[in-house]
Amino acid sequence: MFEGWNIGVVVPARNEAEHIELVLKTVPDFVDKTVVIDDGSTDGTGNLVGNADLVTLTGKGVGAAIDAGHRHLLSELEKPFISVVMAGDGQMDPDDMESLLRPIITREAHHVKGERFDRAEKMPFTRRFGTFLLSILTNLACGQSIRDPQCGYTATTSQVLESWDWNNSWRGYGYPNWWLMRLSQNGWVIAHAPVKAIYQGQKSGIKITNFLFKTSLMLFLGLHLRIVDNTMNRQSLAIPLIWITYIAGWFYSPIIWIATHLFDRWHVSKIRRVTR
Repeated sequence: MFEGWNIGVVVPARNEAEHIELVLKTVPDFVDKTVVIDDGSTDGTGNLVGNADLVTLTGKGVGAAIDAGHRHLLSELEKPFISVVMAGDGQMDPDDMESLLRPIITREAHHVKGERFDRAEKMPFTRRFGTFLLSILTNLACGQSIRDPQCGYTATTSQVLESWDWNNSWRGYGYPNWWLMRLSQNGWVIAHAPVKAIYQGQKSGIKITNFLFKTSLMLFLGLHLRIVDNTMNRQSLAIPLIWITYIAGWFYSPIIWIATHLFDRWHVSKIRRVTR
């Protein structure tokens, strides 16, 4: 227990036999319950969890694994409690956990996101690029500034978990973006806390092209749902004008592109005839 709050830790893990024992060994003493979600591991990860609770899935994805961990804590811990997500690959420093808990305990936030303040020096270039791109889309979809949206080191109050729609969730990578978008839409307060970035040769299972496409599409649709919601709930003369301009842009852009392309071809052919 930490300052009157029960604390649970969710550890999603898939083939993390190399790291899982150290992760669990370094979980702070104030944590009341730790649950490891073994999501289809083939390297014996589930046999190394020690005294932690174990939930076994069959390769459903990291988002589904974290959901299963949150729901397990809902059934096991006395409320109020805070559920912290720590990856099973050792990339999250347990010493940073208190800074994630503090904004919830002081009633400043319902969900706290880790922000890897030193990630620029340690994060591989492809991850930095993906994080930059998705941060822009996440900010637009959430309607607020979200720093480092891909950091999965988070803390969430049981109040949020009790009201969450578990049937409408995101199973794979892109889960942090989905949560941020849904939290914003439902009016929950999001805070940020600095955490350290740890990279010691861990290999990511993300296929970057597929990940960026799926997550970007999800955020793009989320942005439009937020715009529709604002249109319905905040009616004003400016909003219809914005929608007309927006739809006209999508409709006329291909027409303008085709017309410009045809004109260029005609112009080039005319110049060639003149110069012969």
